[in-house]
Amino acid sequence: MAVPPDLSGHLNLDSPPVTPRPSATVLLVRDGDPWELLLVHRPGGADFAPGAYVFPGGTVHADDRVWDDEIRAAAVRELFEEAGILLAHTARDVECAKVRDLVAAGASFGRALENLGLLPDFEGLAMFARWVTPAQLRRRYDARFYLARLPDGQTVRPQEGEVTDWLWISPERALASPDVTLVYATRQVLESVARMRDTKALFDWARGLKEIPIVEPRIVQTAGRWEIVRD
Repeated sequence: MAVPPDLSGHLNLDSPPVTPRPSATVLLVRDGDPWELLLVHRPGGADFAPGAYVFPGGTVHADDRVWDDEIRAAAVRELFEEAGILLAHTARDVECAKVRDLVAAGASFGRALENLGLLPDFEGLAMFARWVTPAQLRRRYDARFYLARLPDGQTVRPQEGEVTDWLWISPERALASPDVTLVYATRQVLESVARMRDTKALFDWARGLKEIPIVEPRIVQTAGRWEIVRD
């Protein structure tokens, strides 16, 4: 796959590779026939995947390290910040609104949960993939990919500025639609889950994995252009 033109300006070809930043990505899933997942649209000026539809996610922050599993903590926080969905026991829209109010008043995400007696549902996150950004890029991420079910009683409320649109869509439609711009990793991950007939099969597959392979694509130059390849 060719490197998108906007990505070619982010190549790091003259310096040692930068250290990938730990990050987490969530495929939020809801039941249906077909089952669907949530994609959010990045604004054109975003640092990561501008103008593309991606899964909610981001890097680990200092606040996440108050929990034993900082990667899953980042997954819970980023999903809430970008989509307004809170993976916490007993949380519904009312609790989500209270967390937003506390954060807007200056509380950290972790402190807001603590004040409301909410515990992140780390067990509800099923890790199934790990991708490391190619070494030739200036910005690199070590991203864990998790599955999570849409909690009962919660509504998607995207963050203004960081998310310009969102949609529930089946993997097959996302892969086939000319209106859904996808970056390389998003497309590859969608292809890996598209074969699952329903959400039970999807989660059974993820939780049955004995080892999570690390995927680290490379960027190579061929015939005058840069391309992303996998070994």
